Amino acid sequence: MEEHISIMLVFDFSQLQWLPSILFLTVLTLLLLKKEKNERMKGIKVPPGPPKLPFTGNLHLLGNLPHCSLEKLSKKYGSIMLLQLGSVPTVIVSSAKTAEQVLKIHDLYCCTRPASPGPNRFSYNGLDVLFSPYSDHWKEMRKVFISELLSMKRVQSFAYAREAEVDKLITSLSQASPEPVNLNEKIFALADGIVGTVAFGKIYGPDQFKDKVFHKVLGEAMNMLDSFSAEDFFPRIGRIIDALTGLGGRLEKCFYQFDGYLQMVLDQHLDHARRKPEQEDLVDFLMRLMKDESNSFRVTENCVKAMLFDAFICGIVTTSTTILWAMSELVKNPRVMNKVQAEIRNCIGKKAKVEGKDVAKLKYLKMVVKETFRLHPPVPILPPREAMREFKVGEFDILPKTRILVNVWAIGRDPNGWENPNEFYPERFEGSRIDFRGSDFNLLPFGAGRRSCPGLDMGATNVEFSLANMLYGFDWEVPNDMKREDISMEEGGLACQKRTPLCLVPISNSSLNIP
Repeated sequence: MEEHISIMLVFDFSQLQWLPSILFLTVLTLLLLKKEKNERMKGIKVPPGPPKLPFTGNLHLLGNLPHCSLEKLSKKYGSIMLLQLGSVPTVIVSSAKTAEQVLKIHDLYCCTRPASPGPNRFSYNGLDVLFSPYSDHWKEMRKVFISELLSMKRVQSFAYAREAEVDKLITSLSQASPEPVNLNEKIFALADGIVGTVAFGKIYGPDQFKDKVFHKVLGEAMNMLDSFSAEDFFPRIGRIIDALTGLGGRLEKCFYQFDGYLQMVLDQHLDHARRKPEQEDLVDFLMRLMKDESNSFRVTENCVKAMLFDAFICGIVTTSTTILWAMSELVKNPRVMNKVQAEIRNCIGKKAKVEGKDVAKLKYLKMVVKETFRLHPPVPILPPREAMREFKVGEFDILPKTRILVNVWAIGRDPNGWENPNEFYPERFEGSRIDFRGSDFNLLPFGAGRRSCPGLDMGATNVEFSLANMLYGFDWEVPNDMKREDISMEEGGLACQKRTPLCLVPISNSSLNIP
């Protein structure tokens, strides 16, 4: 036994003679790799950026509101800067000029999406339009989505859903008047009802979605997209970290719950005993594509589910967030509130409510919505892009696999693009052709280029029609224990939502006969 131990000790000790050689080879390898990288980087000029820490890079600089933190950094390092977020090089764009370079001039070189666990899971591994990488499948789905589903003609055909849900909102507000109401709850229910009816049809209601469990699952899905995943910043080891923190398990649980509801809806639409609906909903349309064998691409059940996920996430967030910010700004600015209400009421006269065809005449209301999009874009930082090849933005080189974030919140408040940028002043759009459809890079709430949001017509129409009826049917006051200036404008989360619920008092317009 003693002999065996002594042999082991001699053996272990003998290995140390190789240690200097191993260390030498390791250092030499690292130096050679660094030299190779330096050779590759000769002549390459990357954007400036702040100093970084080992391992985490610049992650510590993001803060609770990344769009605000990045805007402050851009004032020091410029409108295009390079951050190292974990192991991922990331370019931040914060001006209209640089955004045009990325989203228009070099759009084709950076129009794919980087892999991300939350979006990947809920998009059924990239089968949707919003999160899918650039591919032939994505191009076909987007083409169909825009031309057949989200054209202005189709948006107008969904008027029945908008009108029905706005009628419910107005009735609910009238019954509550003159007591304070939590507008966050009311407006989320409005947006949820419109999108749910358009997507699922008239089955979307309390009978099929009992106890609002679906709403809880939908809210959790939004939280999952709002959460930082370690895998986003450390692709090699991030999945292990997410598993240890419980984020991975939480994501899987939420996905299977959400998938279960979508499967139930698909089964109902596939039921041969189902009566033909009066209005074709989103599922009906996508099911037709699934059955059409003449298509150049294959639409599966998972494709349908992925597109439904896009509709809910984009439609509800865009509509509810924008309406709540618009109402907050209007109540804090009585001059603007009085002016927009006067326009609506003079235009509509003594009708019981605003109709869809009336909205086109409300020019000042449209300016109010534009100004809301400028100050409070529903997605303050556009979904990340990834460079597919090297290209230049100004004098700087953008290398392949670099992530690109466009800070539209910062662009909307850039003093180089806007006079008095922090003031809510809709008149700045009077006589201006600036729009939010992706051709004016000072105003990009829906993005631009190939990855712009295809649902912008639907979102803008829902916002304008809903606001018009709320402002026509009611005057709005703050509760007795508050002043207008007490209304919190604090933001929360990556979707730029109001952190504090908006509680207001609706006072029915006495000249109207609202039930």
